[in-house]
Amino acid sequence: MATCLDVAQYILERRGPTTTIKLQKLVYYSQAWSLVWDEQPIFEDEIQAWANGPVAPRLFQAHKGEFRVGQIPNGDSTNLTKAEKETVDIVLRDYGENPAQWLVELTHLETPWKEARGTCPAGESCNNVITHASMADYYSALLANAETN
Repeated sequence: MATCLDVAQYILERRGPTTTIKLQKLVYYSQAWSLVWDEQPIFEDEIQAWANGPVAPRLFQAHKGEFRVGQIPNGDSTNLTKAEKETVDIVLRDYGENPAQWLVELTHLETPWKEARGTCPAGESCNNVITHASMADYYSALLANAETN
């Protein structure tokens, strides 16, 4: 199975250098939509509900201290299957052109991040996990609503 580092590396290969905050959100949406479309996670690394939206701590450690990254140490895009790459490509098509701050604000409006934050005060540190079930339920409902409209 791929890791969040592998997904991030694939995103960078497709988009070029990207801010770390935007990369984190694209990795999150790749995981979320994989749970819906492929009915399984792309990676097992956890995603937490940090103040600026969903963050994969393992990926954060790989780019810590950087604003913009062009490569992820130990990230190997060849670990992704064809189906996983197709999922990420759709996420990049649908989310990739939006600014990082727009993606942060979008995640703040969505149930998985809000539920995982729980009682953590706005802007405060929080390491609560955004569960696969929460992501799958929320984004499946979005898809179902889109298909009926």
